[in-house]
Order: sequence, then structure tokens, then C-alpha cells
Amino acid sequence: MDQALTVGVLTPHAAAGPEVEIPAMASATLEVIVTRIPRRRDSTVTSPESPSTAANLRTLATPAALRPAVESLREASVDAIAYASTTSGYAIGPPAETDLTRQLRDWAGVPVVTSGLAATQALKIFGVRRVALIHPPWFEEEMADLGARYFQDQEIDVVTLAATSLPEDPTQVRPEQVIAFVSEQVDASTEAVFIAGNGFRAASAIAELERRTGQLVLEANQVLLWSLLAATGTKLQIDGYGRLFRTGAANASGE
Repeated sequence: MDQALTVGVLTPHAAAGPEVEIPAMASATLEVIVTRIPRRRDSTVTSPESPSTAANLRTLATPAALRPAVESLREASVDAIAYASTTSGYAIGPPAETDLTRQLRDWAGVPVVTSGLAATQALKIFGVRRVALIHPPWFEEEMADLGARYFQDQEIDVVTLAATSLPEDPTQVRPEQVIAFVSEQVDASTEAVFIAGNGFRAASAIAELERRTGQLVLEANQVLLWSLLAATGTKLQIDGYGRLFRTGAANASGE
């Protein structure tokens, strides 16, 4: 029988993403409580996933900025916490993201996972050495370099592709648009695809993209759910969202 799970989501972004896709993938057995991290009054917002700059993201991805939000989720008695910001991981880098995850876990008393670390773990479980990194059109240019460096620092080669032909409003992006773009751009030079950005709601495109490309397809909210289930030891039947849930779960482990 599927187990119930209450997940707390921390995010500095305005765009709805994890709270939409995670319950859709996991069915009614999973509840999501979202806490958005307040940004500084002097920060500049230019993208749908505000704040946009790496400097602002680094400021918000600190223990001081996150502790009030973590405490509110602890009071809500969540079973685990997902830090849903691919770009924050890019901005601070894997070592700092790992340290932050451990700090949040100590405060919350529950497992804590992040999109970037979950994606890296999944890629390594499948033995992927080269990944096509798909960024939404609202990511700033600096995120291409930071994203490539994030995975390269973990010994994974990267081809970065910006989906500039898609709508810049996250709510207007449709699965068929993602499928068309990725299918046309990804080739046999890569072994997997990672669709980055927790506001880039592309989970519904995963199964068809795997069929068309023949590659493992990961997506920011999909890997968060996968990592949450592993970290909590929760058994849920997840169908229609890619090879990750069929063959990766047995080898996954939470931080």
C-alpha cells in the first residue's frame, strides 16, 4: 500500500512548480507545503523565477536566510524538506549545497534534498558521463556557465541548451512544446537529458522524450520526488514519469 508523506518545499522563486508537479506525480498520497523565502528589498527581479541573479540566490541560500522558513516547516510536522531551486545549487556550487543541506537537516530533524544534488546522484547511478542540460528561456545567461560548471565539478560533461523558443511565462509552457524542442536539439552525443528549473513544469514530457531520444530523461521536480522517497524510505507507485522511478529507486539513498 502506498504511504502518505508530507513534504515541505523551500524555494526563493515565485513560479509555481514543485507544488504542482510533485503531487501530480505522486497522487493524493503526498501533501506539499510550500514556504517561499523572502528576498531582500533591494534585490532586482527580472525573471519569472525571481530572484534572478546568482548574487541574490547566494544571499538567500544561507543558513540565516533559511532558518525561519525551516522552523516554520518543522512546526508543520513535515516528513522531509525539498530545497527547490536548481539555480541556487548552481550559484553556490555542490560542496556548499551539500553543507547547507546538512545544516538544514540538523535544524529540521528530517531529511533534506535538493534538485541539483538529486539530479547528480541519479546521473551517477545510471553511469551517465555526458548530459544535455536544458534551461528554460527565463534563465539568465550566467546560469548556462554556472550550470555547466556545477556538473563538470562532479565529473559529468555537459551540453547546455536554452529553450528560447518556448514561452517566457512558465504557466504557458506545454508538454508538447518541451517534447518538440528537446527531440530536435538532443542527439547521440549525450547519454541523458536534465530539464533544469523547478518552475519549468516539464514532468509530463518525460516519458515521451525517453521514447523519442532513447536517453534517460530527468526533470527538476521529478528528481526531487525521487530523492524524497529514497530519503524517507517511502514506497509509492510512480508510473509514467520515466526510467528513474523504474530502475533507479533501488540504488538511491538520501543525504
